Amino acid sequence: MSYGADAARAEAAAKFGTDAFYASLGRAFVTMCAVIPVLFLIEAIDVGIGAGQLDVAGGIIPHRIDGLDGVLFSPFLHAGWDHLYGNAVPLILVGTFALAGGTKRFIWSTAVIMLVSGLGVWFVGDPNSVVVGASGVIFGYLGLLVTRGLVERSWWNFGVAAFIGLLYWYQLYNILPTDQPVSWQGHLLGLLGGVIAAVLFRRKRPRPAKLDTTLNF
Repeated sequence: MSYGADAARAEAAAKFGTDAFYASLGRAFVTMCAVIPVLFLIEAIDVGIGAGQLDVAGGIIPHRIDGLDGVLFSPFLHAGWDHLYGNAVPLILVGTFALAGGTKRFIWSTAVIMLVSGLGVWFVGDPNSVVVGASGVIFGYLGLLVTRGLVERSWWNFGVAAFIGLLYWYQLYNILPTDQPVSWQGHLLGLLGGVIAAVLFRRKRPRPAKLDTTLNF
């Protein structure tokens, strides 16, 4: 299939109300729903071998080389069932709309979000802590949708992000320093990672066709 056909299909899937749009959204929803049982399975394994052992082995431990692999593994780990329950629904929501914008863009955007959030936490986090959870990725997808709505002039993406923000407004304060045992650095840096990803992988707007200025006599 030609690049032009791929671009046309992506453009159709991005238009609210089209069959391609609803098909893309449906596939993204099913995919994100399939991710959640995997997270629950990982948590069940962690509980089975001794709660917290996987978290320590795969979480981000700031400033320690042996905690650097957590940049890759920590989003799949959670500090108990309540932590996982709290992340599951928001992850499905923001992940669905982020994925609906294109699989390749979603994968690359997720990589950037995990890298910015994870490395940032490793550099500036509390060295006496172990950071786990998908919250940084969730905030990253939120930042991705808001910024994508602005840079691509997609009011649909912006509206979705605003709606999700209204649903979970009580969580937004977690991007600020707090006395609670949460990694506000990961949340804030995840949000920043989403902004960066939206700019890097923005969909180019088609250039208007040039007018034929040839004079005929």
